[in-house]
Amino acid sequence: MPDVRLVDILDIVIVTALVYQLFHMIRGTRAVQLVIGVAILILAYAASRRFGLYTLQYVLQYLGVVIPIAVLVIFQPELRRMLEQLGRGGVLVSAFAPLGLGREETIRLVNDVSRASRILGLRKIGGLLVLERHTGLADYIETGIKVDAVVTVQLLISVFFPNSPLHDGAAIIRGNRVMAAGCLLPLSENLAVTKTLGTRHRAGLGVTEQTDAVAIIVSEETGTVTLAREGELHRDLSEEELKAALLTLFGAKPAPSTAHWRWWRTLRRT
Repeated sequence: MPDVRLVDILDIVIVTALVYQLFHMIRGTRAVQLVIGVAILILAYAASRRFGLYTLQYVLQYLGVVIPIAVLVIFQPELRRMLEQLGRGGVLVSAFAPLGLGREETIRLVNDVSRASRILGLRKIGGLLVLERHTGLADYIETGIKVDAVVTVQLLISVFFPNSPLHDGAAIIRGNRVMAAGCLLPLSENLAVTKTLGTRHRAGLGVTEQTDAVAIIVSEETGTVTLAREGELHRDLSEEELKAALLTLFGAKPAPSTAHWRWWRTLRRT
């Protein structure tokens, strides 16, 4: 039996972590179906060699030259996301990204965002807030109207007030400042998303699929508040649940309590 070195164990752990991260990133996207298709072609090639299906084997050999190039083109969003995570140190270590604020400032920001979301929901005013984390959102900020003002409840409500110039689009928050409003975001490409969700929800989900940002969506039809993170939606949140989730995500966890426990546990699992 060959000797197992410590470096061999480390090698296996690193490769396992990379493979896990890759599957985690493509989960819930169309890339899953593409991976299944590639796997079927590989199995077909193996079967053609095993049973002497020479014509099929000949065709699949030439496909093997084209497939790597096709994968690079088709998986471009997923590969870009992986490289972004690598650049910010998030491939092997999954850590919550800070806002660049102190704990008290973060708590104040979360309180204002959560309260504004609740008020917008009660008045059934649609809203889309995006909180920047490690991945820069400058490209999206440039599509909107510059605001560059400190976050307050009154400011957030006025931004999304019906018929205002900034009502449509997203408000992007960097640190404790609203950098721009009326910003355009990429729509989600996740085919598994229910058809009942509108453009606002798909945009909020889309930006979290391509970056590590957190999006808060307030439905204009129902007034429900939804949190989007890492390509997943957490719907129908109360103000306290949203506040607890954001505090956990941005490293300013509240003291454990029954009201916060359910969402803290959910975020730990996902």
